[in-house]
Amino acid sequence: MLECVRIMAMSIPKDVTFAQINRILELTDELELDREWIEIPLAASSPGKIRKLPNGKIEIVVDADVPFDEWLAAARQRIQRVSGA
Repeated sequence: MLECVRIMAMSIPKDVTFAQINRILELTDELELDREWIEIPLAASSPGKIRKLPNGKIEIVVDADVPFDEWLAAARQRIQRVSGA
């Protein structure tokens, strides 16, 4: 039973905070990307991902296993690559 509880606790996604969303949007603003074309899910995932969706929008999923500041620093180049900015 304890093992089951431990596995469930590990699989619960982390929430992305409003402050973190603002920091991501500040980054996309610096890259002159329109906020209407950015999608940021409210739950982090492991692994995180940055990809262009079929509708042309950019999905930015925060990595749940990497410290946010470290993830954000690396995300800049991935966002630039995906967006063509």
